[in-house]
Amino acid sequence: MNDDEFKAARKAERKAKRIASEKAMELHDLVEDRLPAGYEDLPAIAEQAYEACKVWAKANAALKAIEDT
Repeated sequence: MNDDEFKAARKAERKAKRIASEKAMELHDLVEDRLPAGYEDLPAIAEQAYEACKVWAKANAALKAIEDT
């Protein structure tokens, strides 16, 4: 494991976390501001948040694996 690989993994994890947080905020904003009228948007936004969190979990696991070696 070299320093460049670690930095790349950390950058990917941070980017994935930022995107997941942004999607979570979109979902939060929908719930807070647009429901019940915006209920039709709920499945799509929830799916986007879920997928972004899965990407983050994978990136986080990869970073942890690198840190543990």
